Amino acid sequence: MRLTINGEERDFDAPLTVEQLLGRIGIEGQKVAVERNLKIVPKSNYASAGLNDGDKLEIVHFIGGGAPGSAGNTDPDSNMDDPLVIADRTFHSRLIIGTGKYKDYETNRLAAEAAGVEMITVAVRRVNIYDPDQPMLMDYLDPEKYTYLPNTAGCFTTEDALRTLRLAREAGGWDLVKLEILGEQKTLYPQIVETLAATKILTKEGFKVMVYCTDDPIMCKRLEDAGAAAIMPLGAPIGSGLGIQNPVNIRIIVEQTEVPVIIDAGVGTASDAAIAMELGCDGVLLNAAVAEAKYPILMAKAMKHAVKAGRRAYLAGRMPRKQFADPSSPLAGLI
Repeated sequence: MRLTINGEERDFDAPLTVEQLLGRIGIEGQKVAVERNLKIVPKSNYASAGLNDGDKLEIVHFIGGGAPGSAGNTDPDSNMDDPLVIADRTFHSRLIIGTGKYKDYETNRLAAEAAGVEMITVAVRRVNIYDPDQPMLMDYLDPEKYTYLPNTAGCFTTEDALRTLRLAREAGGWDLVKLEILGEQKTLYPQIVETLAATKILTKEGFKVMVYCTDDPIMCKRLEDAGAAAIMPLGAPIGSGLGIQNPVNIRIIVEQTEVPVIIDAGVGTASDAAIAMELGCDGVLLNAAVAEAKYPILMAKAMKHAVKAGRRAYLAGRMPRKQFADPSSPLAGLI
Protein backbone atom coordinates (compact mmCIF):
# COMPACT_ATOMS: atom_id res chain seq x y z
CA MET A 1 0.00 0.00 0.00
CA ARG A 2 1.06 3.60 -0.57
CA LEU A 3 1.24 6.07 2.30
CA THR A 4 2.06 9.78 2.24
CA ILE A 5 4.33 10.52 5.21
CA ASN A 6 5.35 14.11 5.90
CA GLY A 7 4.53 14.98 2.31
CA GLU A 8 6.48 12.08 0.78
CA GLU A 9 4.87 9.03 -0.83
CA ARG A 10 6.26 5.64 0.22
CA ASP A 11 5.21 2.04 -0.39
CA PHE A 12 4.84 -0.55 2.39
CA ASP A 13 3.59 -4.11 2.65
CA ALA A 14 0.13 -4.42 4.20
CA PRO A 15 -1.22 -4.92 6.81
CA LEU A 16 0.50 -2.26 8.89
CA THR A 17 -0.23 -0.46 12.15
CA VAL A 18 1.13 2.92 13.25
CA GLU A 19 3.43 1.17 15.71
CA GLN A 20 4.79 -1.11 13.00
CA LEU A 21 5.28 1.80 10.64
CA LEU A 22 7.32 3.73 13.19
CA GLY A 23 9.43 0.64 13.80
CA ARG A 24 10.12 0.16 10.09
CA ILE A 25 11.34 3.70 9.62
CA GLY A 26 13.32 3.66 12.87
CA ILE A 27 11.41 6.21 14.92
CA GLU A 28 10.79 5.94 18.68
CA GLY A 29 7.07 6.36 19.25
CA GLN A 30 7.35 8.07 22.61
CA LYS A 31 9.28 10.99 21.10
CA VAL A 32 6.80 11.86 18.35
CA ALA A 33 3.16 12.60 17.64
CA VAL A 34 1.29 11.07 14.70
CA GLU A 35 -1.55 12.56 12.74
CA ARG A 36 -3.48 10.42 10.26
CA ASN A 37 -5.75 12.13 7.75
CA LEU A 38 -5.78 15.29 9.91
CA LYS A 39 -6.75 13.39 13.08
CA ILE A 40 -4.32 12.78 15.93
CA VAL A 41 -3.61 9.14 16.73
CA PRO A 42 -3.29 8.72 20.54
CA LYS A 43 -0.07 7.00 21.59
CA SER A 44 -2.14 4.35 23.34
CA ASN A 45 -3.62 3.39 19.96
CA TYR A 46 -0.40 3.03 17.97
CA ALA A 47 -0.42 -0.77 18.25
CA SER A 48 -4.04 -1.11 17.15
CA ALA A 49 -4.40 1.72 14.64
CA GLY A 50 -4.33 0.03 11.23
CA LEU A 51 -3.25 1.99 8.18
CA ASN A 52 -4.97 1.96 4.81
CA ASP A 53 -3.79 2.58 1.28
CA GLY A 54 -3.81 6.32 0.57
CA ASP A 55 -3.54 7.42 4.21
CA LYS A 56 -1.75 10.72 4.80
CA LEU A 57 0.37 10.91 7.94
CA GLU A 58 2.29 13.63 9.69
CA ILE A 59 4.98 12.52 12.15
CA VAL A 60 6.32 15.43 14.20
CA HIS A 61 8.67 16.07 17.09
CA PHE A 62 10.07 19.02 18.97
CA ILE A 63 13.02 21.04 17.80
CA GLY A 64 12.81 23.03 21.07
CA GLY A 65 11.41 21.57 24.51
CA GLY A 66 10.58 20.77 28.52
CA ALA A 67 8.48 18.84 31.03
CA PRO A 68 5.11 19.56 32.61
CA GLY A 69 4.95 20.73 36.19
CA SER A 70 7.48 22.79 38.12
CA ALA A 71 11.01 22.87 36.79
CA GLY A 72 14.08 22.25 38.87
CA ASN A 73 16.05 25.37 39.72
CA THR A 74 19.17 25.50 37.55
CA ASP A 75 20.56 28.74 38.96
CA PRO A 76 21.87 28.84 42.54
CA ASP A 77 21.81 32.67 42.51
CA SER A 78 18.06 32.88 41.86
CA ASN A 79 15.93 34.77 44.34
CA MET A 80 13.88 31.96 45.86
CA ASP A 81 11.53 34.46 47.55
CA ASP A 82 10.55 36.11 44.26
CA PRO A 83 9.44 33.30 41.94
CA LEU A 84 7.66 33.61 38.61
CA VAL A 85 4.33 31.75 38.70
CA ILE A 86 2.57 30.89 35.45
CA ALA A 87 -0.60 28.78 35.55
CA ASP A 88 0.28 27.44 39.03
CA ARG A 89 3.80 26.47 37.92
CA THR A 90 6.72 28.03 39.75
CA PHE A 91 9.96 29.15 38.13
CA HIS A 92 12.91 30.82 39.80
CA SER A 93 14.35 32.17 36.58
CA ARG A 94 12.47 34.98 34.85
CA LEU A 95 14.35 34.47 31.60
CA ILE A 96 13.07 32.18 28.85
CA ILE A 97 15.13 31.39 25.76
CA GLY A 98 14.30 29.82 22.43
CA THR A 99 15.92 26.92 20.64
CA GLY A 100 16.23 28.20 17.09
CA LYS A 101 19.10 29.71 15.06
CA TYR A 102 21.88 28.08 17.09
CA LYS A 103 24.66 26.50 15.04
CA ASP A 104 24.04 23.20 16.82
CA TYR A 105 22.22 21.66 19.79
CA GLU A 106 25.37 21.64 21.90
CA THR A 107 25.67 25.43 21.69
CA ASN A 108 21.99 25.66 22.57
CA ARG A 109 22.58 23.48 25.63
CA LEU A 110 25.52 25.55 26.81
CA ALA A 111 23.57 28.77 26.33
CA ALA A 112 20.64 27.45 28.36
CA GLU A 113 22.98 26.51 31.18
CA ALA A 114 24.78 29.86 31.06
CA ALA A 115 21.46 31.73 31.11
CA GLY A 116 20.23 29.74 34.11
CA VAL A 117 16.84 29.23 32.47
CA GLU A 118 14.22 26.68 33.43
CA MET A 119 11.90 27.10 30.44
CA ILE A 120 12.71 26.91 26.74
CA THR A 121 10.45 27.41 23.74
CA VAL A 122 10.25 24.60 21.20
CA ALA A 123 8.80 24.34 17.73
CA VAL A 124 6.90 21.35 16.37
CA ARG A 125 8.35 20.11 13.09
CA ARG A 126 8.26 17.04 10.87
CA VAL A 127 10.58 14.16 11.74
CA ASN A 128 13.21 13.36 9.10
CA ILE A 129 11.86 9.95 8.09
CA TYR A 130 14.90 9.24 5.91
CA ASP A 131 17.44 9.84 8.68
CA PRO A 132 15.75 9.11 12.03
CA ASP A 133 19.15 8.92 13.76
CA GLN A 134 19.72 12.66 13.40
CA PRO A 135 20.32 14.44 16.75
CA MET A 136 17.16 15.49 18.55
CA LEU A 137 16.75 18.40 20.91
CA MET A 138 15.68 16.13 23.77
CA ASP A 139 19.09 14.44 23.62
CA TYR A 140 20.74 17.75 24.60
CA LEU A 141 18.14 19.65 26.63
CA ASP A 142 16.71 17.17 29.09
CA PRO A 143 12.90 17.41 29.43
CA GLU A 144 13.32 16.47 33.08
CA LYS A 145 15.48 19.56 33.63
CA TYR A 146 13.79 22.14 31.40
CA THR A 147 10.13 22.92 30.95
CA TYR A 148 9.39 22.74 27.25
CA LEU A 149 7.08 25.49 26.00
CA PRO A 150 5.68 24.31 22.64
CA ASN A 151 4.92 27.26 20.39
CA THR A 152 3.23 27.88 17.08
CA ALA A 153 6.17 29.64 15.42
CA GLY A 154 5.57 29.93 11.71
CA CYS A 155 1.80 29.56 11.88
CA PHE A 156 -0.15 32.11 9.84
CA THR A 157 -3.65 30.67 10.34
CA THR A 158 -5.77 29.76 13.34
CA GLU A 159 -6.24 26.24 11.97
CA ASP A 160 -2.49 25.62 11.76
CA ALA A 161 -1.89 27.00 15.25
CA LEU A 162 -4.59 24.84 16.83
CA ARG A 163 -3.41 21.76 14.96
CA THR A 164 0.20 22.35 16.03
CA LEU A 165 -0.58 22.70 19.72
CA ARG A 166 -2.88 19.68 19.75
CA LEU A 167 -0.05 17.64 18.22
CA ALA A 168 2.35 19.08 20.81
CA ARG A 169 0.12 17.93 23.64
CA GLU A 170 -0.07 14.46 22.13
CA ALA A 171 3.71 14.29 21.60
CA GLY A 172 4.72 15.23 25.12
CA GLY A 173 1.66 15.84 27.26
CA TRP A 174 2.38 19.56 27.50
CA ASP A 175 -0.57 21.87 28.10
CA LEU A 176 1.42 25.02 28.92
CA VAL A 177 1.93 26.46 25.43
CA LYS A 178 2.84 29.64 23.59
CA LEU A 179 0.38 30.84 20.96
CA GLU A 180 1.41 33.05 18.08
CA ILE A 181 -0.52 33.52 14.85
CA LEU A 182 1.45 35.70 12.46
CA GLY A 183 -0.02 38.20 10.03
CA GLU A 184 2.60 38.35 7.30
CA GLN A 185 6.26 37.61 6.70
CA LYS A 186 7.78 41.11 6.72
CA THR A 187 6.91 42.22 10.25
CA LEU A 188 5.79 38.92 11.82
CA TYR A 189 3.22 40.94 13.75
CA PRO A 190 0.42 38.85 15.27
CA GLN A 191 -3.00 38.50 13.71
CA ILE A 192 -4.53 39.68 16.94
CA VAL A 193 -8.22 39.01 16.19
CA GLU A 194 -7.45 35.42 15.24
CA THR A 195 -5.16 35.15 18.27
CA LEU A 196 -8.01 36.15 20.58
CA ALA A 197 -10.33 33.57 19.02
CA ALA A 198 -7.71 30.82 19.27
CA THR A 199 -6.99 31.70 22.91
CA LYS A 200 -10.65 31.12 23.76
CA ILE A 201 -10.70 27.77 21.95
CA LEU A 202 -7.48 26.48 23.50
CA THR A 203 -8.48 27.59 27.00
CA LYS A 204 -11.74 25.65 26.68
CA GLU A 205 -9.69 22.60 25.65
CA GLY A 206 -7.63 22.78 28.84
CA PHE A 207 -4.51 24.48 27.52
CA LYS A 208 -2.69 27.10 29.58
CA VAL A 209 -1.97 29.68 26.90
CA MET A 210 0.87 32.18 26.94
CA VAL A 211 -0.05 34.61 24.17
CA TYR A 212 2.26 36.54 21.83
CA CYS A 213 0.48 39.79 21.08
CA THR A 214 0.79 43.44 20.13
CA ASP A 215 1.50 46.11 22.74
CA ASP A 216 -2.12 47.29 22.61
CA PRO A 217 -3.41 47.57 26.21
CA ILE A 218 -7.05 47.11 25.16
CA MET A 219 -6.38 43.89 23.27
CA CYS A 220 -4.08 42.61 26.00
CA LYS A 221 -6.92 43.02 28.49
CA ARG A 222 -9.27 41.12 26.19
CA LEU A 223 -6.74 38.28 25.91
CA GLU A 224 -6.47 38.13 29.70
CA ASP A 225 -10.26 38.05 30.00
CA ALA A 226 -10.31 35.21 27.43
CA GLY A 227 -8.24 33.07 29.79
CA ALA A 228 -4.62 33.70 28.79
CA ALA A 229 -2.15 32.37 31.36
CA ALA A 230 0.40 35.05 30.41
CA ILE A 231 0.38 38.13 28.21
CA MET A 232 3.43 38.43 25.94
CA PRO A 233 3.54 41.78 24.15
CA LEU A 234 6.28 42.36 21.61
CA GLY A 235 8.99 44.87 22.40
CA ALA A 236 9.79 45.21 18.69
CA PRO A 237 9.38 42.94 15.63
CA ILE A 238 10.60 39.37 16.05
CA GLY A 239 14.34 39.04 15.45
CA SER A 240 14.85 42.78 14.97
CA GLY A 241 16.92 43.44 18.10
CA LEU A 242 15.50 46.96 18.28
CA GLY A 243 14.70 46.82 21.98
CA ILE A 244 11.60 48.15 23.75
CA GLN A 245 10.00 50.58 21.30
CA ASN A 246 6.88 51.49 23.27
CA PRO A 247 7.69 51.61 27.00
CA VAL A 248 4.57 53.68 27.76
CA ASN A 249 2.21 50.97 26.52
CA ILE A 250 4.24 48.21 28.16
CA ARG A 251 3.94 50.00 31.49
CA ILE A 252 0.17 50.39 31.06
CA ILE A 253 -0.14 46.68 30.23
CA VAL A 254 1.87 45.74 33.33
CA GLU A 255 -0.27 47.90 35.60
CA GLN A 256 -3.61 46.59 34.31
CA THR A 257 -2.75 42.88 34.06
CA GLU A 258 -3.13 40.30 36.81
CA VAL A 259 -1.43 37.39 35.00
CA PRO A 260 2.31 37.53 34.21
CA VAL A 261 3.47 39.96 31.51
CA ILE A 262 6.49 38.71 29.57
CA ILE A 263 8.25 40.72 26.88
CA ASP A 264 8.44 38.56 23.78
CA ALA A 265 10.42 39.64 20.70
CA GLY A 266 12.71 42.54 19.91
CA VAL A 267 15.29 42.18 22.68
CA GLY A 268 18.76 42.68 21.18
CA THR A 269 21.13 43.04 24.11
CA ALA A 270 21.28 42.95 27.90
CA SER A 271 20.17 46.55 28.44
CA ASP A 272 16.92 45.80 26.54
CA ALA A 273 16.16 42.95 28.93
CA ALA A 274 16.93 45.14 31.95
CA ILE A 275 14.62 47.89 30.66
CA ALA A 276 11.77 45.39 30.21
CA MET A 277 12.19 44.23 33.79
CA GLU A 278 12.50 47.79 35.15
CA LEU A 279 9.13 48.54 33.52
CA GLY A 280 7.65 45.85 35.77
CA CYS A 281 7.47 42.95 33.34
CA ASP A 282 7.50 39.55 35.01
CA GLY A 283 9.91 38.00 32.54
CA VAL A 284 11.68 38.17 29.20
CA LEU A 285 11.56 35.70 26.33
CA LEU A 286 14.28 35.95 23.71
CA ASN A 287 16.08 33.86 21.12
CA ALA A 288 18.03 35.67 18.41
CA ALA A 289 19.71 38.02 20.90
CA VAL A 290 21.66 35.04 22.25
CA ALA A 291 21.72 32.68 19.26
CA GLU A 292 22.96 35.36 16.85
CA ALA A 293 25.43 37.02 19.23
CA LYS A 294 29.12 36.78 18.33
CA TYR A 295 29.63 34.79 21.54
CA PRO A 296 26.25 33.19 22.44
CA ILE A 297 27.35 31.69 25.75
CA LEU A 298 28.70 35.00 27.00
CA MET A 299 25.56 36.83 25.89
CA ALA A 300 23.42 34.22 27.67
CA LYS A 301 25.25 35.03 30.91
CA ALA A 302 24.75 38.74 30.31
CA MET A 303 21.03 38.24 29.79
CA LYS A 304 20.75 36.30 33.03
CA HIS A 305 22.29 39.11 35.04
CA ALA A 306 20.35 41.81 33.15
CA VAL A 307 17.01 40.22 33.97
CA LYS A 308 17.97 39.88 37.62
CA ALA A 309 19.27 43.44 37.83
CA GLY A 310 16.18 44.85 36.13
CA ARG A 311 13.86 42.94 38.43
CA ARG A 312 15.69 44.08 41.56
CA ALA A 313 15.73 47.68 40.35
CA TYR A 314 11.96 47.51 39.78
CA LEU A 315 11.37 46.09 43.26
CA ALA A 316 13.72 48.66 44.81
CA GLY A 317 11.82 51.58 43.28
CA ARG A 318 13.84 54.07 41.29
CA MET A 319 14.55 57.60 42.47
CA PRO A 320 12.17 60.28 41.16
CA ARG A 321 13.19 62.14 38.01
CA LYS A 322 14.01 65.80 38.57
CA GLN A 323 14.40 68.71 36.20
CA PHE A 324 17.38 70.26 37.98
CA ALA A 325 20.39 69.08 39.93
CA ASP A 326 20.05 67.95 43.54
CA PRO A 327 23.45 67.61 45.28
CA SER A 328 24.21 64.44 47.15
CA SER A 329 26.08 66.37 49.86
CA PRO A 330 24.28 69.20 51.67
CA LEU A 331 25.40 72.69 50.72
CA ALA A 332 24.78 74.11 54.21
CA GLY A 333 27.85 74.48 56.38
CA LEU A 334 30.35 74.78 53.55
CA ILE A 335 33.72 76.27 54.52
